[in-house]
Amino acid sequence: MKICFLVEEQYRHDGMPVEVIRQLVSWGHEVDVLRPGSSLVPVTEAVRRGSHDAWVLKTVSGGPGLTLLEAAAAVGLTTVNDARAIRGVRDKALAAAIGRSHGLPVPVTYAVASWETLAEVPERDYPLVVKPANGSSGRGVHLVPSPVRLAEAGAELAGEGILIAQPYVPNSGTDLKVYCVGGELYATERCSPLDPGRTVPERRVGLSREVARIAAEVGEVYGLDLYGVDVLLGPDGPVVVDVNDFPSFRQVPDAPARVARAVLRLARDGGAPPPPAAAVTSLRTARTAAEIPAQMQAQIPVAVGENS
Repeated sequence: MKICFLVEEQYRHDGMPVEVIRQLVSWGHEVDVLRPGSSLVPVTEAVRRGSHDAWVLKTVSGGPGLTLLEAAAAVGLTTVNDARAIRGVRDKALAAAIGRSHGLPVPVTYAVASWETLAEVPERDYPLVVKPANGSSGRGVHLVPSPVRLAEAGAELAGEGILIAQPYVPNSGTDLKVYCVGGELYATERCSPLDPGRTVPERRVGLSREVARIAAEVGEVYGLDLYGVDVLLGPDGPVVVDVNDFPSFRQVPDAPARVARAVLRLARDGGAPPPPAAAVTSLRTARTAAEIPAQMQAQIPVAVGENS
């Protein structure tokens, strides 16, 4: 097969997607790499019907790569993920509206054009988590404990464009990251960027049936095939706080090969994802209860996939 990767400059040496590209080449497939943020791209020549079996996007949210991916989709090329789905999660305000309207446990979300407007958020919703609507990799995320502290965060967020704000979800100080690749789910635990004082190393963990169900629904709601979901285990249950297309897949076993196989399958099938139910029913336990963090031991661990 012939695959085209759109790779942002900051990811040119990153394991994801560099190792995936190496894996595909080692299997005998042809891979072209375009760097839309740092090179001249002859878009009218690059985007042609039949030029590639699939286009894959690994760029920052605000970069030019998505426009090129959408151009490829417009002429009938398969894209990974679907270009329309990517647009729906890279705009975090749009993603929150879509997710909440489809019943996902997404917090109430405010969207503003300037940080000063956040002064209108009711005081009962504080503490607030404020971040750019097109942010990525934890960039620009601020915890605002009270209205009187709003100006401090605002000074750093000025010029970021559209911002979103959500009530802070009380949690243990760790985030649960759930990855979906090849129809299987994998979970890792890591320190929250809002709690830099913690030093818990990132590690794979068990996945409860409830979180597995929510993660599978995320793929169905947004139309994603390869994705990551940030989940907080709050006092009222799991809460979805972010969705990422083509994430790092850290701690996923043999991630380059798994992602490469998923890309090939999507290219062959025209981007059609596996049924969301399969992502739940195919899960199996890979950690014992003793290895699962204390806050998860009351849950039923059903997944950290190991199968190809």
